Amino acid sequence: MSPTPADVPTVDGMPQLGFGTWENDDHDQCATSVETALDVGYRHIDTAQIYRNEAAVGDGIAASSVPREDIFLATKVWISNLAADDVLTTTDESLERLGTEYLDLLYVHWAAGEYNPEETLPAFEQLYESGKINRIGVSNFEPAHLDRARELLDVPIFANQVELHPFLQQETLREYATEAGINLVAYSPLARGNVIDDAVLGEIAEKYGVSEPQVSLAWLREKGITAIPKATSEEHIRDNWQSLSLELESEDIERIDERDRKLRTVNPDFGPDNWE
Repeated sequence: MSPTPADVPTVDGMPQLGFGTWENDDHDQCATSVETALDVGYRHIDTAQIYRNEAAVGDGIAASSVPREDIFLATKVWISNLAADDVLTTTDESLERLGTEYLDLLYVHWAAGEYNPEETLPAFEQLYESGKINRIGVSNFEPAHLDRARELLDVPIFANQVELHPFLQQETLREYATEAGINLVAYSPLARGNVIDDAVLGEIAEKYGVSEPQVSLAWLREKGITAIPKATSEEHIRDNWQSLSLELESEDIERIDERDRKLRTVNPDFGPDNWE
């Protein structure tokens, strides 16, 4: 039996399995994949200004039968738009493209470009106070970035979205998030396909009769981490969704714990100087 939306664990209203849309920039394909994901049961949709697909995401949501209030919708402000006035104007543009009056979560995409915590973060608070966003998030923030943001914000940081998968387990950020009460959201939770080629994950997948991506997603869920795997085909959308039915035994979780090799698949030149 396929899982239902009620089977997805949530944290403070955020479903812990979401649908990512990075690199899904063909409008019709993106809209169809979002509609399909919602029909399958996903209720957490993630996009970003730089993905250039917010309008397609909005069209996919509008085409589905799922009410907007049942969807946890997140986007991110790109690094060139992080000056205070630009945060406000481009968020309004994102809302228009997405066809919604509010966002459930708005992220600072990177602590880079025009990011100035003293100017950028008050603009996020202004959006929060106006009701245009329900939660403030950050993405690709290291502990020093988080420390400064928490000093400046009166509103709690809800989430930090980072690359996280069995080969990049982010222990430092996981410990920080636990202590600070910040949710971790994992992008590239399948290590951009690398999980498919891993012998250990392959053995575990064979044991349960599932795919390697399902093993990776189930491992993240066991760690209390929200995952937002991207997919375009209905087959992959459904396969990722089936990870909700997989309960890993402790011995298999421990085997995956040993797979960390600091494999970073997203490392732009404007990223932090000192990654974990």
